[in-house]
Amino acid sequence: MSALPPVAPSRCPECGSEIAPGLRECPGCHRLVYADELRALAAEAEAAHAAGDLQGAASAWRNALLLLPPDSRQHAAISEKVLVLSRALEAQGAGAPPPGSRWARWLAPFGAVGLFVWKIKFVIALVLTKGKLLLLGLLKAPTLFSALASFGVYWTIWGWRFALGVVAGFYIHEMGHVFALSRYGIRASPPMFVPGLGAYVRHEHALTDPRQDARVALAGPIWGLGAALAAAVIALGTGSPLWGAIARFTAWLQLFNLLAMVPFDGGRGVRSLSRTERWIAAAACGAMWWATHEFLLAALALVAAFRAGFTEAPAEGDREGLVRYIGLAVVLETLSQFMHATFPH
Repeated sequence: MSALPPVAPSRCPECGSEIAPGLRECPGCHRLVYADELRALAAEAEAAHAAGDLQGAASAWRNALLLLPPDSRQHAAISEKVLVLSRALEAQGAGAPPPGSRWARWLAPFGAVGLFVWKIKFVIALVLTKGKLLLLGLLKAPTLFSALASFGVYWTIWGWRFALGVVAGFYIHEMGHVFALSRYGIRASPPMFVPGLGAYVRHEHALTDPRQDARVALAGPIWGLGAALAAAVIALGTGSPLWGAIARFTAWLQLFNLLAMVPFDGGRGVRSLSRTERWIAAAACGAMWWATHEFLLAALALVAAFRAGFTEAPAEGDREGLVRYIGLAVVLETLSQFMHATFPH
């Protein structure tokens, strides 16, 4: 079913009161305007859940939220259902090594860092096996035309080969967000490019849970890291300085996106971190800046410190989110430095 609310009737079928556009309940008798649609969505969600399709169930319940008054009991009850389903989907797709497996035994001594290494392996495998998803996005006319416009802008600056690599990196980054949103049952638009500024995706459902919002935000840099690693493998296999430059630039862009402020992904990526965890992230970025003298790391550290000291933070925290954020910063900076040393020009 469509996520967009259908056209509301102009008068309530129960009491005859006039219903203004945008209302979700009758002002006279308080009957739900979209009662029939809500029943259909509830049946769709229950059927999907019974069939084991948690994504379909979450998507149907999220569509139902669009048809309910935000302050109603039904809205609160369905929001709780969505949260439970989203947590189940998150656990279902966590990508942790199975207990007792060779990977689990090898990575266990490294604790949280080992878990991040496993997740990088898992994400690279996803990027390589999601060719159909990547292709489907490019088949959308707005995505294709805006990508061509961006390609033309970058071509005039860097030449067509490097421009093609930059556009591909932006596209894969944004498809990471699309894939992460789909795991929570949220439909998103294909990427739209803004020449000279990057790209973005749109979705109709806000992620109110900070952990889920952080997972979706950091999915972009994680998929972008996969693109940078793929370019690095090609560069090392062919000895091509061009591919080396694409790998380094793509990695640097993902690192830049970790700035813990709006509108960058890092702004939402640290949303689930406690105050102490944000200080840890700031200290880790500061330590990397001291070791590498990469100015961008100093900016990451300063912004993360500001979020730790002057903005609200959840009390519970998110250890896995902290591992993802710091792990991304470490791997991206290491890759950027390695490609610069291997292909200095």
